[in-house]
Amino acid sequence: MHFQQITLAGVGLLGGSLGLAVKKRGLAKQVVGLVRRDYSIAECEKLGVVDHATRDPLRAIENADLIVLCTPLARMREVLQQMLPALKRDAIVTDVGSAKASVVQELEPLVAGAGAHFVGSHPMAGAEKMGPGAARSDLFVNAVCVITPTPQSSPEAVTRVENFWDAVGARPLKLTPEAHDELVSRSSHLPHVVAAELANYVLSPAHPKEQALLCANGFRDTTRIAASSPEMWRDIAMANRKNLARALGVLIEDLKEFQLALENADAKAVEIFFEEARLRRDAWSGQSASPSPE
Repeated sequence: MHFQQITLAGVGLLGGSLGLAVKKRGLAKQVVGLVRRDYSIAECEKLGVVDHATRDPLRAIENADLIVLCTPLARMREVLQQMLPALKRDAIVTDVGSAKASVVQELEPLVAGAGAHFVGSHPMAGAEKMGPGAARSDLFVNAVCVITPTPQSSPEAVTRVENFWDAVGARPLKLTPEAHDELVSRSSHLPHVVAAELANYVLSPAHPKEQALLCANGFRDTTRIAASSPEMWRDIAMANRKNLARALGVLIEDLKEFQLALENADAKAVEIFFEEARLRRDAWSGQSASPSPE
C-alpha cells in the first residue's frame, strides 16, 4: 500500500493524526495538507503532521492520488468543488465524516464527473481535543473504520480505501451509508447529546454553587465528550437528524419507564435497569479489546 501523494483537506485532530500515521508507516511519498489559515501552514509543518501545507486547493491536490476530506461535514462539498479542476483522473477521494448518506449522495456524483472515484469512510476514533496539536500517530489503531461503498463504486477503489485504513491500523468494516447512519445515531451521536445535556443541566447556573464541587470522576467521565467542537456536532446532528431524533425518542421513553419505577418505589425494576446495563456493557467490553474514544 503506497501512494505518491496523499492530500489531507483539513488538518485538525483527525487529519493531523492521519498525516502522522501515514508518515510513520511510509504509505506515501508526500503528504500535503490543505488548511484555512496562514498560521496553520507553519503550525502543521512544525508539528510534522504533513510534509507541506497550503491554503490553495488546486496546489494541494495537483499530484494527489488519494484525497481525504477531513473538514467539517458542512464544508465538504464546498472544499471538494474548489479542488475539482485539479483532481487527477482515477484519483480516489474519501472522507472521515460521521454521517455518510448525505455526504455520499452529494460528493460521489461530483467526483465521478471529474473522472475520479469517491468512497465514503468513517473511522470510529476521535477525542474531545481539537487541532493538529492533539494529533497522534496511533489514533486509528484498533478502531473500526466503516467503508460505505455504493452500487456506483469502483471495486478497485473500494479495496484501496479498505487497504489504506488497514495500513494505518484500523479495522475496516463495509456498510451501506444508510446502515452506517442508523447505527452511529445510537452508538456515537446519541451519547454526545446525552453528555451535552448532562453538562447543560447539572452545571446550570440555576443550581447552587456547591453543585459543581460535587461533580466527581463519574460526572467527568460521562461528560468528557461534551467538550468537543460545538460546530462539528451541530453539523453531525443536522446531517443525521432523522436517525438521531428517532434514537432520542426511544431513549426518552426508556427514561420515562425508569422515572415511573422510581415514582412507584419499584426497587426490583430499578435493580433490573442497572443490572441489564451492567451485563450488556460487560459483554460488549469483553468483545471490544480496545474501543477507541470518540
